[in-house]
Amino acid sequence: MKTLHLDTTELGLDFNAALALAKAIGEQQFGEDTMLLSWYDRERDYESPNGVSECHQGCATKGFWDYAQNRGARLAVTFDAGRFTFCFL
Repeated sequence: MKTLHLDTTELGLDFNAALALAKAIGEQQFGEDTMLLSWYDRERDYESPNGVSECHQGCATKGFWDYAQNRGARLAVTFDAGRFTFCFL
């Protein structure tokens, strides 16, 4: 999976702004059919799909990441050293 690491700390993006930017990057890379598969918000410790990390307790790989990889994700956009991560098909 191609991974883009963005440092946007000076922009002060919230989750929704980061998501909008990640979607725009996905569409630019792969077209309008880009689909968000999973995401992680480290600040709130939220993930989608909800609960995918429950079976990854003690594992180095987070559930949202494993979920995306096993479903053919082609792009991950990570903001501010993992503050937000969005994975796309």
